[in-house]
Amino acid sequence: MRVLLSCLLFALVTSTLTAQDLDFPDYRSKKDNFAKISDKDIRSDLASFVLAGVDESIGKAPLNSLPVKEVSGNSMTFDDGNIQVTIRTGVFFPSKHKMMYTDKHLLRIDNHPYYGGTYGVAPQTTIESITVVVGKDTVAIPPTAYNDLFDPQFSFNQGGANRSRNGVFPSNDKHTFYIYMLNINSGGSEFTWVIRDKQYLRRVVDFGFLTK
Repeated sequence: MRVLLSCLLFALVTSTLTAQDLDFPDYRSKKDNFAKISDKDIRSDLASFVLAGVDESIGKAPLNSLPVKEVSGNSMTFDDGNIQVTIRTGVFFPSKHKMMYTDKHLLRIDNHPYYGGTYGVAPQTTIESITVVVGKDTVAIPPTAYNDLFDPQFSFNQGGANRSRNGVFPSNDKHTFYIYMLNINSGGSEFTWVIRDKQYLRRVVDFGFLTK
């Protein structure tokens, strides 16, 4: 597994870590970017698997991901017997949202910038829910942690085979774990939710680092 992740990581970032050029306004905030993480332990853990942290990943042993229990067209579940995480997707219906366009480019959804998919184009899918259970306790993930993130991917095609870089990565000290999704699309995006001691702590969102 580690060999697959390492090979895929370097294949993706080779000559791709460049900014996404747009010819229309970009309202997406960078406050949740990997570059803004000040907690040294979280930053070190993230650098072992996020593409945005590839420059800091050298010499870091990758964190092990929980086993994938089930994958379907609209859900993905990780489960190691103690931690269970299920991500579910839904259909994006433009008629149910306030859409802000300029010159046919979508800039905001419900008065907020949005992430994932192709910026400027209406998304196709949503993150409907993230369910996290640790032992017998359910960890509440607020909708604000994901309701502006769109077009999540459970897998992508590489060399004719379906691959996934998504994972749930427990930290070495076992107090923290990370729910991670990588989207291979126009510009690229990756979403990470940080859980510490059975509490949702924060999210990390990066975008625009891949070019086709």
